[in-house]
Amino acid sequence: MSAPPDIDVRDIRQRALTALCENDPSRKVDQVHALWRDLPQAPLDTTSTLTPTAALPGRPARPPLLPPMQVPTRSPFTPEGLAALLHAITHIEFNAINLALDAVWRFPDLPPDYYRDWLRVADEEATHFGLLRDHLLSLGFAYGDFDAHDGLWTMCVKTQDDITARMALVPRTLEARGLDATPLIQAKLRKAGTPGALKAVDILDTILRDEIGHVAIGNRWYGWLCAQQGLDAIAHYRVLVRQHEAPRLRPPFNEAARKQAGFSTEELDYLLGA
Repeated sequence: MSAPPDIDVRDIRQRALTALCENDPSRKVDQVHALWRDLPQAPLDTTSTLTPTAALPGRPARPPLLPPMQVPTRSPFTPEGLAALLHAITHIEFNAINLALDAVWRFPDLPPDYYRDWLRVADEEATHFGLLRDHLLSLGFAYGDFDAHDGLWTMCVKTQDDITARMALVPRTLEARGLDATPLIQAKLRKAGTPGALKAVDILDTILRDEIGHVAIGNRWYGWLCAQQGLDAIAHYRVLVRQHEAPRLRPPFNEAARKQAGFSTEELDYLLGA
């Protein structure tokens, strides 16, 4: 049976790489949503080794990227401070789209469910980015108006040759920090109390719900990869943290969200230094 005429029948992983190379955020979002829509009918080649034809990741000329310590602290208690805080979260979600797309195209020879999982993540991250960008516009600002940093993509580059390290250190380390940080940010936004701040709280509710699922996907595939290689998942995680100089995570931790995402009591004890 042939695919419907409106389905793009190019290979899914190749299309993920094309979307990753796309510089324009709106076109990237549209391509990601189309990828997820077409997935049931479009071909998925899990074996090919692909090669980028452009610099990675595709992103607009703005925002300017600074070292993380040089990006100013953001407070939601002034209109510009609220916009800057929302811009920072919008930038994280834009990076998260790229991280999910990179997980799809870069690593061959994994089960089809792996690629479906990360395409779903990309689709949801694209939705998050759209919600935040539209809210930022409603406040009179645009994505690109404030400085940002590139910490998430830096770890993506460090782990580009090791799928196990990628699953350990991007979704279940750097992205899992969002599970801890989001309730703290929401508390500040509620204290600010403006309509723009309270709307942001609602958006972050949606993001937190979805991010628990994203971190769970990272946990799932990290555990699967360790099992395939006969590795102790917790002991190997410690090795990877040292090898790739991953940031040491500090409390407070959102233990309830982390448990929902599949972290064991032993893993939470490790984070707490027990």
